[in-house]
Amino acid sequence: MESLTKRRLTADELDTLLRTSTGLGCRVEAELTDGWFNSVHRVRLDDGRPAVVKLAPPPDVPVLRYERGILATEAMVYRRLATLPAGAVPAPRLLYEGEEFLVLSVLDGTPWDKAGERLTAGAEAGLRRELGAITARLHTLASADGRFGYPAAESALSADDWRTAFTAMVEALLEDADRWQAPLGVRPGELRTLVAEGGQALAEVTEPKLVHFDLWPGNIFVDPAGRRITGLIDHERAFWGDPAAELVSLAFGGDTGPDSDLVAGYTGAGGRLDFTPALRHRLALYQLYLALLLVVECGPRGYRGEHVSFCRGMVAEAVDRVRALG
Repeated sequence: MESLTKRRLTADELDTLLRTSTGLGCRVEAELTDGWFNSVHRVRLDDGRPAVVKLAPPPDVPVLRYERGILATEAMVYRRLATLPAGAVPAPRLLYEGEEFLVLSVLDGTPWDKAGERLTAGAEAGLRRELGAITARLHTLASADGRFGYPAAESALSADDWRTAFTAMVEALLEDADRWQAPLGVRPGELRTLVAEGGQALAEVTEPKLVHFDLWPGNIFVDPAGRRITGLIDHERAFWGDPAAELVSLAFGGDTGPDSDLVAGYTGAGGRLDFTPALRHRLALYQLYLALLLVVECGPRGYRGEHVSFCRGMVAEAVDRVRALG
């Protein structure tokens, strides 16, 4: 996906960046173009290892408030995942990191969205149960300082309680929406009211757990035969918050309801999801937050046309869901 935020380096420039920072250069094999924010290259390091290099946007390129420093968030997540038992949450290994880049090991397999047509219904069901179990293990990771919100962004986007942090996260998006004149299709004041009315439901969340918040099928790798999940990628959007928020992006890959394969895998691995009225209210708010994020990011990334219309439609649908549950 083309985006104005992607950093453009020649093969020689990328080699120089790595060599200067790590002492190890690389040979570029291909650009991986599926990402929507960072530029990503498949490379061969000088010592022969295959690797993936992820480049942050140039420092002078405007991004959303929550996106400032999120490459550091992804590095932090890889370090935390490495503390879990081997295979608990499969992911690339963090090989090197700098302020401008990450170097990651190469995953086996292919993104789920590209393998989907080859998978039988039984294989899909099994993978969804496995994904639920992996997600439950991901959610055992807790914030080291007890704070909610974005770990690497400005301090205004984190707080000691989830209600305050989530409200600040929404407010930051609304400020970005004003900056970029995003076509929300609804008054910001009404959105603020909807979030405020969900305050009691948000206040039920008392433990800040790691939430990936971008677990759509393109960020989940499966083996060629579709028998197992080989890794989760793109952890940059992660925050400390309500584990139930994970269901929003997981829904892009299939059913996430109480009787779904995914929830069966999640609860079977020790995760807890009680579909109370309060949880359903929070889910509607998280769907609204993601819809706002997707439409607002169209500005700095330079997206136009049908994609903007699709995202605006998501906002309208999410607003209706929150109203119905309020």
